[in-house]
Amino acid sequence: IIADPEYSAYLRAYGEISRRAIFSYQDMAVYEAVRNLSIVKEDPKSSDGQIDQAQLLLDATALAVTFASEATYMARMNWWTVEYGLVGSTEDPKIYGAGLLSSLGESYSCLGPKVARENLSLECVSTAYDITKPQPQLFVARDFHHLTKVLHDFAATMAFRTGGKSAVEKAIQAKTVCTIALDSGIQFSGVVVSFREVGGALAYLKLDGPTQVAFADQELEGQGPDYHAHGFSTVIGKLKNSDRSLNFVSESELVKMSINGVLNLEFASGIRIVGKVKSQVRRNSQLVVLSLVDCTATLGNETLFKPEWGTYDLACGDKVVSVFGGAADRMAYVAKTGGFKQSPMAPKSNLTPENRRLNELYAAIRKLREAGGATAAELEKIEGELTKDYANDWLSRLEILEILPPGNPTLSAKLRTRLAEIRKLSSDRDEMIARGLALIPEA
Repeated sequence: IIADPEYSAYLRAYGEISRRAIFSYQDMAVYEAVRNLSIVKEDPKSSDGQIDQAQLLLDATALAVTFASEATYMARMNWWTVEYGLVGSTEDPKIYGAGLLSSLGESYSCLGPKVARENLSLECVSTAYDITKPQPQLFVARDFHHLTKVLHDFAATMAFRTGGKSAVEKAIQAKTVCTIALDSGIQFSGVVVSFREVGGALAYLKLDGPTQVAFADQELEGQGPDYHAHGFSTVIGKLKNSDRSLNFVSESELVKMSINGVLNLEFASGIRIVGKVKSQVRRNSQLVVLSLVDCTATLGNETLFKPEWGTYDLACGDKVVSVFGGAADRMAYVAKTGGFKQSPMAPKSNLTPENRRLNELYAAIRKLREAGGATAAELEKIEGELTKDYANDWLSRLEILEILPPGNPTLSAKLRTRLAEIRKLSSDRDEMIARGLALIPEA
């Protein structure tokens, strides 16, 4: 399906947009709990008690979630489109979602009357899902172009597009590493903890923990999270009695604004910065970082920065135009901080001594199918092993029936008789075997 040009365009757009989504500390806790449960369930050595304990941990972690982040909304959009999407009309849809296509039960039931079908809209991101149960409703896109439209409708509400105070508040609520971008192009990435607003405009921003300063998603030299290991703060906005912000001040103007080598800056917000210029970084003829020593920053009687704290690196700009999840230069940030630590994965194989031979029998059936010339003798040999060691394996028997050459009523009857007995073991097996037999003509 990804060969379809419009669908592949949607997947690319989704990847680009979801990369900018803000994820929360609660998202990370749920992710770790889901990952832990997956590891435990995939390990053949796990006991029922260990699986139950991992499930209880996930349940408790999920119940502790108090708000939906942008990453949660994007995950829901992915679920209701890429995984569980339908396309066409609600009356006559077609399946394209990978989760639906890979589920025998849901791919069958989703086209019937038991599953509600709704036209795809932004409402899908507000609809939660349970990965452990069949979905009670699905969303139907008119076509694949419709997917991209809904995606961009949601992207228009995200912090990386809106910027401003509301975007900063999302980052503070998330308590994870986020990037704030100013109109000058400067970016700083860390855990956003607070801001000051004066006269309806953002005037001061504070980040905690390792912080990176970057431009155009590239970390600036000497401005990595190892340097700003304990946080970062900056003043933004226009200068007092001026219609310009600091990023438009030229080098010669900075010299004129200094008295005996001391620069005295006063912002329209009332914040005052006094210090000696140590260095400056300019990009596209704009001042983006001004580094000061012997520096003091104050707002009224409150001190925002003291000289003994070291060099004050001021990110220059007027407005917050974008806030997004993660660091601006992710590779550089992870290299210096170690990034997100994960527990080791269990071995991928779920083979056990009990099922190893069954896997080999499935491989033998597949080889005969692909060869296009299975003989009754070859299939009878496999059926004999199934009877001896795997009496209740139904899918292998259906596959043998599918490729059984005509004119072998004895083996056909034997397989069908055993399948009829297996059907009695559970309603799920009964339904799946019945669907499989419906596709195979009588011998």
